[in-house]
Amino acid sequence: MKTIDAQTLSEWLVIGKPVSVVDVRSQADRDEWWIPGSTYVNVYEALKHGDTTALSALNLPDDVPVVTVCGRGYVAGIAAQQLEARGLNAYALEDGMRAWSLAWNSAEVVLPHTGTRIIQVRRTGKGCLSYIIGSGSDAIVVDASLPVEVYIQLAREHGWKIKSAMDTHIHADHISRSYALTQHTGATLFMPDQQRLKFPHATLSAGDSIKFGSAKLSPVHTPGHTQESMSYLLDNAALFTGDTLFLAAVGRPDLHASFEAARDRAQLLHASLQKILKMDRSTLIFPGHTNTPAPFDQQIIAESLAVVTERTALLHSADRDSFANALLARIPAVPANHSAIIEINENGWPNESQDISMDLEAGANRCAIS
Repeated sequence: MKTIDAQTLSEWLVIGKPVSVVDVRSQADRDEWWIPGSTYVNVYEALKHGDTTALSALNLPDDVPVVTVCGRGYVAGIAAQQLEARGLNAYALEDGMRAWSLAWNSAEVVLPHTGTRIIQVRRTGKGCLSYIIGSGSDAIVVDASLPVEVYIQLAREHGWKIKSAMDTHIHADHISRSYALTQHTGATLFMPDQQRLKFPHATLSAGDSIKFGSAKLSPVHTPGHTQESMSYLLDNAALFTGDTLFLAAVGRPDLHASFEAARDRAQLLHASLQKILKMDRSTLIFPGHTNTPAPFDQQIIAESLAVVTERTALLHSADRDSFANALLARIPAVPANHSAIIEINENGWPNESQDISMDLEAGANRCAIS
């Protein structure tokens, strides 16, 4: 049996190399998260129980490689062996979707009036969206969620030096790499003002600003998803909203909170969203997550505030109480391992461990409510 690692498969998809990705997991696992462009066949149990005909009805081109996928790679290995016996060039994805959690791709956009460049780094295996913002020779990183080498290399390719990194809030669904990134680069770490973090950082409050190159980033306090949640306004043209506002949903207010605290935070979120809604309707909204895997299409995931407002029904709630009631009635399942992830993010994670990351972070993010 041949195997392929997640990074190599990502590189194939980035360059558009012809490949057939075959997902053999259970329907429930497939519904939660998948690889963009993959073909699904519901044969997990059949493969586990030794059915040698499980994939006999699957028609695949015989002139491109096939990559089979399951949760951790074992059943995908059985599938790859069956396909190889048919003469196909088949591989199993090493560590399956557990490893795919760290797969990523990127897209870029230049703000038309300022020339500031935004690289959206899409952790397609998890739905996390982070950003490198470059102006002149300087760059800022927002919500780093991938190994630090990803950001360092992308900045180097654009001739930028990373001057600072920051998070929009203390994350519960993935391990923040912002602290680690500043430890590797010597950049300044900025975080929203709060009393939870146990590692050195500079704090940001409403009214502050960070200038880099010819650009300016201004923090906007938008509590609700968490007490400290901060959005960042770039050149009065783009807003990085973290988990406060998505492209058709809003942030959940209940993580790491009692029901009473969640209601209070939902009311705070209503006020924060009203603050955002007063901004120019052409402001581009860059969220912290996407609820489906980011495709390998180099198309930026962002919309104008006007479009986001039209798409997001919860933004039309008449008052904070009806908004809070609607929000609390739609709370989804909590992110897996969120308590352990929060503890790591509160204490800082300067020395990355891929094994810890894959064990804690596998699976979809669950930060949005629509």
